[in-house]
Amino acid sequence: MRPALLDPLFASLASLPRIGPKLLKPFGHLLGRDPPRVIDLLFHLPYAAIDRRARPQLKDVVADTIATLEVTIDKIKFGHGRAPHRILASDDTGTLEIVYFNLPRERIEKMFPLDERRYVSGRVGLYDGRLQMVHPDRVVDEKGLAELPPVEPVHSLTEGLAASVVRRAASAALAKLIELPEWQDQEFRNSRGFQSFAQSLRRLHAPEEPVDVAAESKFRARLAYDELLAHQLALALVRNEMRREPGRASRGDGRLRRAIEQALPFSLTNSQRKAGEEIAADLGSDTRMLRLLQGDVGAGKTVVALLAAAAVIEAGRQAAIMAPTEILARQHFDRIAPLAQAAGIRLSILTGRERGRERDQLLEKLAAGEIDLLVGTHALFQEGVEFRDLALAVVDEQHRFGVHQRLALAQKGEAVDLLVMTATPIPRTLVLTYFGDMEVSELREKPAGRMPVDTRTIALDRLDEVVEAAGRALASGARVYWICPLIEESEAVDLAAAEARYKFLRERFGNKVGLVHGRLKPAERDEAMERFANGKIQLLVATTVIEVGVDVPEASIMVVEQAERFGLAQLHQLRGRVGRGAERSTCLLLYQAPLGEAAKRRLSTLRETDDGFRIAEEDLALRGEGEVLGTRQSGLPGFKIARPELHRDLLEAARKDAALIVSRDAALTSERGRALRLLLHLFDREEAVRLIEAG
Repeated sequence: MRPALLDPLFASLASLPRIGPKLLKPFGHLLGRDPPRVIDLLFHLPYAAIDRRARPQLKDVVADTIATLEVTIDKIKFGHGRAPHRILASDDTGTLEIVYFNLPRERIEKMFPLDERRYVSGRVGLYDGRLQMVHPDRVVDEKGLAELPPVEPVHSLTEGLAASVVRRAASAALAKLIELPEWQDQEFRNSRGFQSFAQSLRRLHAPEEPVDVAAESKFRARLAYDELLAHQLALALVRNEMRREPGRASRGDGRLRRAIEQALPFSLTNSQRKAGEEIAADLGSDTRMLRLLQGDVGAGKTVVALLAAAAVIEAGRQAAIMAPTEILARQHFDRIAPLAQAAGIRLSILTGRERGRERDQLLEKLAAGEIDLLVGTHALFQEGVEFRDLALAVVDEQHRFGVHQRLALAQKGEAVDLLVMTATPIPRTLVLTYFGDMEVSELREKPAGRMPVDTRTIALDRLDEVVEAAGRALASGARVYWICPLIEESEAVDLAAAEARYKFLRERFGNKVGLVHGRLKPAERDEAMERFANGKIQLLVATTVIEVGVDVPEASIMVVEQAERFGLAQLHQLRGRVGRGAERSTCLLLYQAPLGEAAKRRLSTLRETDDGFRIAEEDLALRGEGEVLGTRQSGLPGFKIARPELHRDLLEAARKDAALIVSRDAALTSERGRALRLLLHLFDREEAVRLIEAG
């Protein structure tokens, strides 16, 4: 399916010289793909460059600068014990002392043969009035000098990979790069002064000036635009596909929606009403709905989703609500069940837990139209799940599902309307980035009666006081979440931290304490949550598995350890787990002093506001898109090259360009269209190409 032209770029890194099985593993870790491919390495761009072009004589060296010096090796003074080795070198104009700590004597002798000429490159300093270079970056002979890049790119590394290995591999990868047909609009490219895709990659991995690799360089901007265009084009093609077939209008009579509203223990907020009306209008039109419903923590998205489902059920059709985890699916089911019963809606749930005869009976009823609303996990779009007439698919925490999973659910019926929901308010820029031109409804108000959460920051050295306070709260019958820190990109280490804290608190409070984390089987996790919800345990130690959607109204205290390690949006999500009942609630953010500036700003923002939309914007300003949407923060796919906070103007241009392309050449059959297919492959947007080819 992929054009043969791209095969060299999609070959394994093992196809490059001197990359054997031993190096493949660390490269896989560095590039985030197993096995890593040539294209992954080409997109691993340098983040800085070292200018080695200054080659002064010793008398002209400026202290504290990087220089490449031609010297003769005069004498070696070997150090003993902890004393360093000192190599004395000179040219016609002066002397230089080269210093090494902890290097074997034989290595020094090999690198610095007496009376021979060597070129040393590194930072030169002054020590006791003498020129000195400590641990030079490079020591080469005449031949090595010819291979030393005047401007040397600096790539991020991982354990087991030296800078020279990554640089050499990138250079070998560039040799596989050919000029590809141009997919950018020529006029736009000229206006920006962009070079071709291949020329830009070459200039970034082999810069001529340090500014070539800067975040705002035109070479990086060229590739950022390519990535944004690939993403926007994929979204536009999926949207076009979903809208190509005419929609089917579902015009209900309002009876079920009225029954649900009467059964609610509270009144709908204005923004819930407005969102409900927008969705009902979409459902009643002949165009397929593709709408994003984003609400702040606890703003009542589930009720809006249920009212949307009721509208299509009134019209004699079916609806499905899909959640990313079993905990969330069961929670939606439990929350919806009494309202559905009051309105006479036939409700069922399907997750991995339903098996055998029970599952078969459920699927028979679904296919016969005897289930109106099905709640579940990704089990909903598996083979064998057949609806009689699915009209509406609601996808919760949408960012955890890929485009193809959204499509798979939407293909379970004819012209299915799609409502995607997120509890993480997303800044406007990123809505455009990730969801294209999707219509957006926002829930900005909290339901009446929700109390603000008292948020406090406390240094970790006062942990004993916090434990004492937790003990008093438990004695009064309160329920407490205790979140353990994100330590590093390792679930095992995060888990160890949670288990250690659980053990400590259990010694103190006995069997009132439970533990929940991502490594537990879903059934075990559900059981731990269930015991916390019904009060059998009062203090729940958890990793961030409870971040989104978990609802225990009786929980009134949230303790987050090492809060400075978390993103703003994630802390806001965690805080949103309390303040859901009648009790006054408290959130204690424990931090490790001293705090950096950014961490200080994050924690003070949380103390000042509970507006998730404001927090989302602040989070973007503080950390940039990659982290706001990084896997550890919320599961949204980060870009490899583009940074929406830096490339907003390019994002807007890419959106307009993608819309124009799809309106003129949705099948991508023109000359530019065929080039754009290459672009989609290069940035792993194959599902969009498959969509076109399926026609």
